[in-house]
Amino acid sequence: MTDLLLVAGLSLLAAAAVMTATAYVAARVGRVSVVDVGWGLALIAVALVCAVVSGTGQSWLLAALVTTWGGRLSWHIFVKSRGHGEDPRYEAMLGGTLQQVGMGRAVRKVFGLQGAAVWLVSLPLQTAAVAGLEWTWPVWAGLVLWLVGVLFESVGDAQLAAYKRDPDRGPVMDRGLWSWTRHPNYFGDCCVWWGLWLAGGLASGWVAGLASLLAPVAMTIWLVWITGARLLEKTMMKRPGYPEYAARTSMFVPLPPKRG
Repeated sequence: MTDLLLVAGLSLLAAAAVMTATAYVAARVGRVSVVDVGWGLALIAVALVCAVVSGTGQSWLLAALVTTWGGRLSWHIFVKSRGHGEDPRYEAMLGGTLQQVGMGRAVRKVFGLQGAAVWLVSLPLQTAAVAGLEWTWPVWAGLVLWLVGVLFESVGDAQLAAYKRDPDRGPVMDRGLWSWTRHPNYFGDCCVWWGLWLAGGLASGWVAGLASLLAPVAMTIWLVWITGARLLEKTMMKRPGYPEYAARTSMFVPLPPKRG
């Protein structure tokens, strides 16, 4: 129990520290959306804390996977958002810009919430640090699913960047992975965290697997309905051609595009 409380407490402290630093940066630049950069960094911090406390090969493997995923994601978002204004999703969530609603509201509705979400999503990392490895087959299955997720995210981001550079592009990105799912990056993110649950939670036994199952479930709900696909769709549906694209393309799970 002491180890469990230690790992849980240090993980919460790591998430809170990164989100506090991110809130400070947001106040300086006037954009709440910097939290998207801090999200990956906070999860890296928690993964490293768990690995240092446990010292096991399983936890260090999970830390390497989270660092690879989170580092790529944070850098990609940082480069993509540099020089841009506030993300419309966060304006909708806050009811205005950071300057209009104030930092207190942003901390309550964004930074505090996302810090708690980081702790929740990292439950497979925490349980692995406490329980240790029991089965190896979920680790291999988790690695495969993690790789699928990272490929969906990185390839989808590269295809979107190429589309934006194309002077003859159409009004809506519907090429490559984007012809099978409207949100390949969110789908990939989902696969990554189900993979980490397999390699961290389930690989540590049934009790650890069940105790940490809420993490990938919560991540899936978060990506589809809260700050992810559904919220972004509200803005995208106003763009010319997007409703037609949505009618023929799966929103989340990749499926062959509808014909006619």
